[in-house]
Amino acid sequence: MNRSKQGMSERLLGEVALVIQECQKGVIGPDSLLPLLAEAAAPVVPNIAALAHGARQAGIPVVHAIATTREDGYGEPRNAPLFAMAARAGRPLLAGTPAAEVLDEIGLDDRDLVLPRRGGLSPIHDTGLVSLLRNLGIRTVVVAGVSVNVAILDLVLGSVNAGFSVTVPRDAVAGVPSSYAESVIDNTFKLLADVVHTKDVLATWTRRE
Repeated sequence: MNRSKQGMSERLLGEVALVIQECQKGVIGPDSLLPLLAEAAAPVVPNIAALAHGARQAGIPVVHAIATTREDGYGEPRNAPLFAMAARAGRPLLAGTPAAEVLDEIGLDDRDLVLPRRGGLSPIHDTGLVSLLRNLGIRTVVVAGVSVNVAILDLVLGSVNAGFSVTVPRDAVAGVPSSYAESVIDNTFKLLADVVHTKDVLATWTRRE
């Protein structure tokens, strides 16, 4: 095993958590407010589900970061075109409705942690994620979900800025178009994180069981 792979393996065997970003029915499910993203994400959902199952089997915390809105839109962010586009879609991610539920394929375990977000671009801001990870003694964050365009990128950057090591299974994240997502993974994430495949993470986690 070369030194970089050994370092990655040691990080995944250490104090690690899986953070799954916006894998909810209203974002990448059949009634997505972003159908192109849902289409791009469909091939990676089985890998995200496998990571969630593998993490639970290995006793690794699984954190679901979801986006939610109010029915009346009161206090919702409007300071970026993305927020305005989501509002115009007319499919709000209402808390307590199926739109805010984790995809069935991934599911929820009794020990899973769910962090809702009503603003910002990723769960790294104003959700308590950083405090939660530090309270759990986490040093490495495995990032999965959507989208590489915005939320995953912000989550990776924010996690590194917060002092965590980051692992990105490239076949467990998605963005649009797919060619752009691949470019971000190869030209940005590789400078910030261990970029691997789902099978690499799972193979390492089986050594924890």
